Amino acid sequence: MARRQQFIECPPERVWAVLADGHSYAEWVVATRDIEHVDPAWPAVGAELRYAVGLGPLTFRDSCTVRICEPGTRLELEAEASPFGAARIAFTLIPWGDNTLVLLDEHPLTGPGARLQGPPSELVLNLRNRRLLRNLAQVAVGQYGQRTVPPEQLHRP
Repeated sequence: MARRQQFIECPPERVWAVLADGHSYAEWVVATRDIEHVDPAWPAVGAELRYAVGLGPLTFRDSCTVRICEPGTRLELEAEASPFGAARIAFTLIPWGDNTLVLLDEHPLTGPGARLQGPPSELVLNLRNRRLLRNLAQVAVGQYGQRTVPPEQLHRP
């Protein structure tokens, strides 16, 4: 289990816009090399995102499925990362003045990560998720801070 938080200096609508844009995931999700498919319904419950993940010369084809979507406040994904198993990844956005506090909670569900839970695996997850949240903040403040997000994208079911 890995829990982290990140204070992001922009409103929750901008952070949600990044989460709601499946094509942006390669910009902020650690080790993601390429987005191969974004379900047109993303981030609706059941929508899927397929992507390539790389570790050195190795490339894996993975996917994640939306399990819970509360537009603007909460997104929970189930990531399938073969051969490593699956994990639940939950983002919660909390308005903090004109800014956002993002809570990230990740739990391995199946595979080696679920069987090897403990300080070593939690350390790796926490380091990865710290970087992921920092990347998310940079994209939300930078890229999305420079454009207007259509209202229909902010409130997708």
